[in-house]
Amino acid sequence: MLVIDASMALAWAFERQQPEDGQRASRLLSDCGSESWWVPALWHLEVANALLVAERRGVIASSASDLFRSRLQALPIETDATPLQETEPRILAIARAQGLSSYDASYLELAQRLGGSLASFDRRLNEAAQRLHVALAP
Repeated sequence: MLVIDASMALAWAFERQQPEDGQRASRLLSDCGSESWWVPALWHLEVANALLVAERRGVIASSASDLFRSRLQALPIETDATPLQETEPRILAIARAQGLSSYDASYLELAQRLGGSLASFDRRLNEAAQRLHVALAP
């Protein structure tokens, strides 16, 4: 089981500064379907917002943004439907203990709950995952 964050998904649309990051994102995408992929519900809004910001900055055309979102929707990505009332106490505990935003902590909470690994380019999130013994995707 793999939990992907918005930074990983956005690496499929935007070039990363480090070439090895782009290669890692491409490898992960090519393996899509070999294991189940999960995201918290906020992932969809994070990705949409990043695309909107890129549109406003002239980095991507709205048509390309819409096409990317359509392609993402076609991937076999499961959205966690657990009510926030159930997950929020754990998310806040992780955020407080690890110095993360509640948004980032939601990825760790999901990975912990599912017993999965995390795919992210966020350094602080990856460091927190390691401290919590959450495996990182290669």
